[in-house]
Amino acid sequence: MAGRFLNLFKVFRWKKKRRPEAAPVQQPEKPKQFQPLKDAADAEVVRMSLCVFMNVLQHKDILVASTTAPRLAEELVQLFDHLAEDRSQAAEHLRRALPYLENPQESVREAAIRFIEKKKDAAGGGFSNSLKKFFACGKTEKEDPNKYRPLDCTTASIECAEWTNYIPKADQVPEMLRIMHQRLASPQTANVRLFMNILRMAEEHPAGVVLTLLRCAPTCDRAATMIWRTIGSSSPTVEKVLPTLICVMEDWPVHSMFTSDGDDTNVFALAATLVIWVIIQVPKCHEAMHKYAPHLLVTLIVQICESTAHASEEVDTFWKKCQEEHHLNINPSRFAVQTMKALLCRLRCENVVMQMARKHGWDTVLCAHTQHYAVGLLAREMRRDVIPLCCRTAIHLLGLLSTEGHRWDLPFLAFLVEVLEYLDLRECSESVLEMMARYLQSECRERRRLALRGLVVLIRDRLLARRMCILSQRLVDVLGDEDAEVVRMSLCVFMNVLQHKDILVASTTAPRLAEALVQLFDHDNSNVQLLSIQLFEKVIDLVVDEGKKPLKRIANHSLLPLFIHCHEENQRVANASQKTLHCAAGFLKRTKLKQLVKKGQLSKFGKCLLAEDRSQAAEHLRRALPYLENPQESVREAAIRFIGMAGQCLKGQPAELRVLTQALEAMSKDDSPSSSNLEVQAIFGQRSSELRSSPGLRDPGSQEQYQETVKRGPPFSVTGAPATADAGCS
Repeated sequence: MAGRFLNLFKVFRWKKKRRPEAAPVQQPEKPKQFQPLKDAADAEVVRMSLCVFMNVLQHKDILVASTTAPRLAEELVQLFDHLAEDRSQAAEHLRRALPYLENPQESVREAAIRFIEKKKDAAGGGFSNSLKKFFACGKTEKEDPNKYRPLDCTTASIECAEWTNYIPKADQVPEMLRIMHQRLASPQTANVRLFMNILRMAEEHPAGVVLTLLRCAPTCDRAATMIWRTIGSSSPTVEKVLPTLICVMEDWPVHSMFTSDGDDTNVFALAATLVIWVIIQVPKCHEAMHKYAPHLLVTLIVQICESTAHASEEVDTFWKKCQEEHHLNINPSRFAVQTMKALLCRLRCENVVMQMARKHGWDTVLCAHTQHYAVGLLAREMRRDVIPLCCRTAIHLLGLLSTEGHRWDLPFLAFLVEVLEYLDLRECSESVLEMMARYLQSECRERRRLALRGLVVLIRDRLLARRMCILSQRLVDVLGDEDAEVVRMSLCVFMNVLQHKDILVASTTAPRLAEALVQLFDHDNSNVQLLSIQLFEKVIDLVVDEGKKPLKRIANHSLLPLFIHCHEENQRVANASQKTLHCAAGFLKRTKLKQLVKKGQLSKFGKCLLAEDRSQAAEHLRRALPYLENPQESVREAAIRFIGMAGQCLKGQPAELRVLTQALEAMSKDDSPSSSNLEVQAIFGQRSSELRSSPGLRDPGSQEQYQETVKRGPPFSVTGAPATADAGCS
């Protein structure tokens, strides 16, 4: 049979024209060349020969012999090479060549493909329409439902698309990609043109390709890995598929989205992370990864936080399959960390990876309570080497934090604060201030602390410092926080704002701020104590005229604590107290007090203060009592001396006995009283006895309180020395 088919090839060879005047010179034999058809009769012979082949090969049980197929393909190609002069017949011949694409023999298919690729331009639009119709026609019944073979896609149509640059429609992509995945999963050797077709399809329909492949191969098997690595080899293609992968990764634990075929099967976010890990290992993906690095970093941070905080049975089941497929022995959170390391290395940030490991940052990020510290450390390490990447990541985080209710805003805020000073905030300053103001009111102490750190950075700009005045009321509320670090940063914000010469303290803010500062004079933290005293001086100096009158009462109350803190062992606090005391006395226009402070005659300041405010002696004494419990001996001694002077000014006042009794009770709590303490106790004890025995005593409550104090405390002698047990009380 094959021999008979070979005889049909003779009709394809046309005789050459001979010159009658001379015989041809004999030359070495060359392959016979085809000449253009001489007339319509020749074309009809060729057409009928082709019809014979077509009719014979229409029978499914007839195949082209191995000896016939190569020669047939060669004859067809050489025949149609000469169709350029007759364009009207090119489309018709190409249409006749299309069925050969479904021939089971690869040599025949390749010959047809080469011919179609070469002559499709000459055929014009007629062949394009035929090609579309060819794709639309397929088998009317599915051979095997489990194979998911499409109604409108065939292996031949895929091969034709490879050579004709035909891009399938969106609704054809899922089924066509499944066929490609099946072909790659089979033992047959993959065709290079198949991968080129995958790239074209991914560039045209990236979302369909990503979601379909994640659904048909969620664990990224060998065939899927080949497809993803093929996509990773083309940076433009990676740029198009990354947004869809990032979108899937952001929805933990599963992502749901319809594809063109109506499939809405959930896709695991970890499946997309696994794909990113595969693509990162392809060197040519560097440019695309750099473009989407901020989004990838943020998404991986979210996955680390989610996988650490919430364990899911369905995620664990899926991950076990991934571990078996890729021989992984780590949990999902550690795999996300591993992917982040690989991404940083691909971005040439190996030093960041090493520094994070040296400072145990990768271990810290796996603990739910310390993740924000680790993310802040990551930002600090990145800003040393890759400031542009840090800024792009911070801008992306700013957009996420501008809306309330983000689940992982704490690690995001930690990263943003570390990079805030490198950002150009001319266009987003309002949103940053609004965000920081919102976090100032948060019940979470860490969020308040990070918001204050951000404000400390922002106030370096004069324009932002002026706008920050609207936050003054909220900052005053923060001064009552129990966290010393939060209070310290709030004071720093106020201090830095008031350093700008054209900014004054409003009349509505000054009284509340000054009152809060006076309470911080006695704070346990020396930094808070120092800043509050220094800030109080600025408030007095920079308050607007309308706010001076309400501020005078608070300034009067500040004189005593400032005077006592002038005796601090911490010299910086003592100097600041003396400077602020001088400023407060000048603000109150109390010249004598101002002069005493200026000359350093603090020993006379207390007596002068009591002399000018004799009616307030009892109040001054009560306010001096808490300083008896101060851990610094110099402060306790200054308080005792002032209490002794105040006691002398109480003589004849109605509340004298009650105040003296309170003072005795406070001084008796000292386990190792100084000589001054014992002396004042003796004086107060004697005076209290006189008042108790006086017939004009009108305060029986004070007398009872005094008796209880005498019973609890040590006995006193009039000389100030401790009395014996037999001596009793004078």
